[in-house]
Amino acid sequence: MLSRFRSLILLAGFGAAAAAVAFFHPRIFSRLLEQNTSDEVLFHVVTREKQIALTIDDGPHPELTPQILDILAEYGVPATFFVIGDNIPGNEALMERMVAEGHELGNHLMTDQASITLTAEEFDDQLTTAHRLVSAYGPVRWFRPGSGWYNGRMLAKIKPYNYRAVVGSVYPYDAQFSSVEFASSYILGNVQPGAIIVLHDGYGDREATVEILRRVLPTLQKRGYRIKTLTDLTTGK
Repeated sequence: MLSRFRSLILLAGFGAAAAAVAFFHPRIFSRLLEQNTSDEVLFHVVTREKQIALTIDDGPHPELTPQILDILAEYGVPATFFVIGDNIPGNEALMERMVAEGHELGNHLMTDQASITLTAEEFDDQLTTAHRLVSAYGPVRWFRPGSGWYNGRMLAKIKPYNYRAVVGSVYPYDAQFSSVEFASSYILGNVQPGAIIVLHDGYGDREATVEILRRVLPTLQKRGYRIKTLTDLTTGK
């Protein structure tokens, strides 16, 4: 009994340590995932040049998305927007504005939920429907699984669409709790050449995104970083 109790304590301690590594050392955690995953999944780009990608998930949103687009336009920054299909109806003009202003579109399925929880049929239906909706506005080359977790079945399903899956390397936990100070410091403290930043648009407590962008974009540019879409970062344009 005592031996079993000690085993449980050790297991809990290991889990806590792993969580701490994932939270406070994203580059280490990202590398661990990359060592055990397919080349089909992008976490960051290997480069010495000071260039990075900005990605924004879960839009469009009728009030927040215009503010995000305004701040991106103010600093001349393009982004890759991972769009949720269910958010497109009623926000068609925002989709058109994204493309017109030089931003890139990605597939983030139909609903804001962890993709890993979907059945094979649900995933296939959401992928197909979202592709049809998003591709009506422009080319779609990228897929991001909900909550960042994926499996081999998902990677096989996206192949016919010529998608590449992307997770990212700088995730400031803005979808978990709203703190401009923490998210801004997290991004600026963890960014490096080839990084892929993940921020959030959409419904819920996401208003902080605008202020986060207002703080980090000019600082990144002063540091000499060029901020690009995913496609431009991966192709070196």
